Amino acid sequence: MKRPPMIRLLRFLLAGLILSATPLLAIETFEVDGHKAVIHPAEKPAKDKPWLWYAPTLKGSVSIAQHKVYAEACQQAGIAIAGYDLGEVRGAPGSAAQFTKFYEEMVQRGYSPKPILLGQSRGGMMTLTWAFRNPDKVKAWIGIYPVCNLASWPLKNSKPQTLADFGMSEAELSERLKEFNPPDNLAGLAAAKVPMFSVHGDNVVVVPHTDNTLVLKARYEALGGKITVKIVPGEGHKVGPSFFECRELVEFLLEVARQ
Repeated sequence: MKRPPMIRLLRFLLAGLILSATPLLAIETFEVDGHKAVIHPAEKPAKDKPWLWYAPTLKGSVSIAQHKVYAEACQQAGIAIAGYDLGEVRGAPGSAAQFTKFYEEMVQRGYSPKPILLGQSRGGMMTLTWAFRNPDKVKAWIGIYPVCNLASWPLKNSKPQTLADFGMSEAELSERLKEFNPPDNLAGLAAAKVPMFSVHGDNVVVVPHTDNTLVLKARYEALGGKITVKIVPGEGHKVGPSFFECRELVEFLLEVARQ
């Protein structure tokens, strides 16, 4: 029996409210070099004050903290959630250096010198490009349908923002792509034994798993790196339980945080 439109709408809105409910009570905001930084501290921080560094942080919002399953898991494990708003950057050396200023501020505030990085969509590029330049400062990396490959979405569907971040012409960036592209710069992370996890749908048209997560997996494993990948059949680039109530992601996060 087909449900009336109003009932379907109410069910949809209720599901959205449940998914976006946040149990986090505390929030700290400050600026680093003129850009907004946000921390959702754990009520009872675990030893060494672990933190989950989330990207992208846009308009001063660390949106992963709005998802009940992940927020509660971090709170119960004593893990803070933090982010730094640089806007629509794409992993150029300059923006990566700016992220380092945020990292240094977090360490000065007593947080662990080895955060767990979590990149959602284009946040994958933001976190991976910082990680491969700072492999000794990364506890682990997590991706949610992450952009991992500059030759994929950034240069195909976000070319103006990408070229602006790098300050290069398309021809110059394409010529120097291996210098900047995460899949070509994973040796340091593999040597540092940084574990990785990625959950990706096989129907993500904007950020195809074949051009991003699977490329990352193949390159990282070829270097001896450890990466766990969950491919969700039929799922696209969306906010839903497959990506924001992922049991395997929570298990990975908690395991690496305990190490």
